[in-house]
Amino acid sequence: MELFKYMETYDYEQVVVCQDKESGLKAIIAIHDTTLGPALGGTRMWTYETEEAAFEDALRLAKGMTYKNAAAGLNLGGGKTVIIGDPRKDKNEAMFRAFGRYIQGLNGRYITAEDVGTTVDDMDLVYQETEYVTGISPAFGSSGNPSPVTAYGVYVGMKAAAKEAFGTDSLEGKTVAVQGVGNVAFTLCQHLHEEGAKLIVTDINKEAVNRAVEEFGAKAVDPNDIYSVDADIYAPCALGATINDETIPQLKAKVIAGAANNQLRETRHGDIIQEMGIVYAPDYVINSGGVINVADELLGYNRDRALKKVETIYDKISTIFEISKRDNVPTYVAADRMAEERIETMRKSRKQFLTNGMNILSRGRR
Repeated sequence: MELFKYMETYDYEQVVVCQDKESGLKAIIAIHDTTLGPALGGTRMWTYETEEAAFEDALRLAKGMTYKNAAAGLNLGGGKTVIIGDPRKDKNEAMFRAFGRYIQGLNGRYITAEDVGTTVDDMDLVYQETEYVTGISPAFGSSGNPSPVTAYGVYVGMKAAAKEAFGTDSLEGKTVAVQGVGNVAFTLCQHLHEEGAKLIVTDINKEAVNRAVEEFGAKAVDPNDIYSVDADIYAPCALGATINDETIPQLKAKVIAGAANNQLRETRHGDIIQEMGIVYAPDYVINSGGVINVADELLGYNRDRALKKVETIYDKISTIFEISKRDNVPTYVAADRMAEERIETMRKSRKQFLTNGMNILSRGRR
């Protein structure tokens, strides 16, 4: 790939290629934008078919983190790391220690965390070499498992979406179709159940489904039937791209609000559901509770403070709806604009500050 051309087109700042022969480390650190602060983004370990595919994934994910962190109101930019390898058999202590030394060499421009294919134990190894890592064990002052906080953010964001669609943010009596009942979704179901919502759930993991049925009185359906059920809200909480040409015609829900990443298979599907009058809470905003939570570790973790910040997801989702109506654009576009406006405001402020400083110095030399 034409790396410099790609970086220039999408305004990336830096790409760092890391290798350690002894441990087998092959990593790519992509820093997209640090206008708002140091880049924060997790480390993904995956068996990429080609090195080019690994570069493309790192770059794509880093840009996504810029938007996610900006939309969440964090003073952090966007970055991401991918490690090429099989997380089931290629990991070793030396690999993550070496990776930690590379992060330390960036002197705070990039802060990492766990992601697909990496764990808290891996981040603990990184922490042996650098302080620029979050999501480590609670014994080191970390926030621990981020799933409950992510779920809480989805819950408050869903309430904002319900208010837009139904005129009230109460979920009592509303039927929510939850696709996937993993760690985040199970806690989300708990919040919904406590408010009096009716639950329809599905998952390929039958034990997870049975647990939701037993504890929350949820109705279980086949994974292929979750789209067409009579529900007020569809909550995708498993795989991405479930909003697509095949599923959209089946949807009866008036709201889409869930924890999954990359819910739209293509951006045009966001246009289609907007035209249908379905209220869509953009995924990277509503599921930002996890990154908000780990970002609080940088201040010395305080759970109450983190949860109060997570509660602002309600306001962020509401603002997106306002921008959508203001600019007559789908909500996924409005989310991007909200993030871009915040970054551009800071960029102009910094530029003006530097200009004023240069003017003061110039006057001082006369």
